[in-house]
Amino acid sequence: MARERMARERRERERMTDHTERLAVARAAYDAVPLYDPKRAPVELDLTDNTNLWGIPPVAERTLRELPVARITRYPTLYAAELKQALAEFVGVTPDMIVTGCGSDDVLDSAMRAFGEPGDLVAAPEPSFAMIPIFARMNALEYIGCVELPSHQPDIDALLATRPKLLYLCSPNNPTGTLMARDTIERVLREAPGVVFLDEAYAEFAGVSAVDLLKQSDRLLVIRTMSKAFGLAGLRIGYAIGQPSLVMEVEKSRGPYKLNAMAEQTALAALQHDMPWVHEHIALAVALRERLADALRTRGFAPLESHANFVCVPVADCVNVGLALRERGVAVRPFPALPHIGDTLRISVGPWPLLERFLAAFDEVMATRRSA
Repeated sequence: MARERMARERRERERMTDHTERLAVARAAYDAVPLYDPKRAPVELDLTDNTNLWGIPPVAERTLRELPVARITRYPTLYAAELKQALAEFVGVTPDMIVTGCGSDDVLDSAMRAFGEPGDLVAAPEPSFAMIPIFARMNALEYIGCVELPSHQPDIDALLATRPKLLYLCSPNNPTGTLMARDTIERVLREAPGVVFLDEAYAEFAGVSAVDLLKQSDRLLVIRTMSKAFGLAGLRIGYAIGQPSLVMEVEKSRGPYKLNAMAEQTALAALQHDMPWVHEHIALAVALRERLADALRTRGFAPLESHANFVCVPVADCVNVGLALRERGVAVRPFPALPHIGDTLRISVGPWPLLERFLAAFDEVMATRRSA
């Protein structure tokens, strides 16, 4: 079945990308928009996407299994008001400061559409979330990336010098796991000319957030997800926090019915009943992240300091190492030629037996390469 699914996915990619000339009725701006394709075929042990490898919280799982048929046969709520209330209590703000979406991707896309006129500039540090330049082009915006500093902090001078309408930051950053300095965020809020998007997809693992800075700025939008710490990636639940006037514009851009009924009810259950489970597994992820990093150090590697639920480690020829791991049934995410770092592998953290299996496969691959 997996082989058949892989073949179908490959045929679909070929169908979507095999165009010899642009469709006459297509938007010219879409010429530069690639079809997102991470080219990650299914494997037995997938450590590529930083999701919760412990599974779904128990009450959330029961809610999903027992969802009444009436919830499925009718439209969901317009703007997920009940979930907004629960998220507001979780974050410590008022419900009018929350907007939800079909994953944080949907929130980011809607926010770019809400605040960017065609031709406006979106700036972001590099490396960072790979979808930002794609979302920019999808919304007819101009994208510019500014290479991070050797300290793995964003080059704020370079970013601000672009005078962007929209400025994207990610803390902890993906793929490095680096936490942004607090004074850096404060400076950006003082000096940036437009709206600042701060992606906190991994904030629960870092134990810090900049949500409190919303009191100082009506141009800050903090983006979060329930895909990582909450184990609900397949339900696509994202949200953002900002001042009510800012959130209202994203809500208008987002449109109605963007969060399906199963996602809303399951997320509510997790927030209302499963927080002890969530906190327990956040602590597990953090502890095992450090254990994995230590295991890599004992093997002579130098993983970057991570504040997320993954480890990013420099490994020469990372693409071929990743392919060799896949041949052994283990998938990690290669990031070749990162600025100031070089080739790296990003490894999602999960239960230790899974990480032991990765380490065994990794040892085998590296021993084979040394003896070749």
